Amino acid sequence: MAECEHLSRCPFFNETLPNMPTMVSYLKSTYCRRDFQQCARYMVRQALGAEKVPSDLFPYEIHRATRMIRSAEQ
Repeated sequence: MAECEHLSRCPFFNETLPNMPTMVSYLKSTYCRRDFQQCARYMVRQALGAEKVPSDLFPYEIHRATRMIRSAEQ
């Protein structure tokens, strides 16, 4: 599988979790390097643009991302 094209610039990994290397490693391997299309951050970015991705949105918060996208579409 391909790696997410946004990984190197993702503010979540570059700014949010600097003191949690184990968590960062797990999330990157699960979402960024394996199944990035299931990443909540990726979903919001693709649907609404990078500026609409909340800084506190975790990759696994799919339900939150879906609500954001649906709200924007209404």
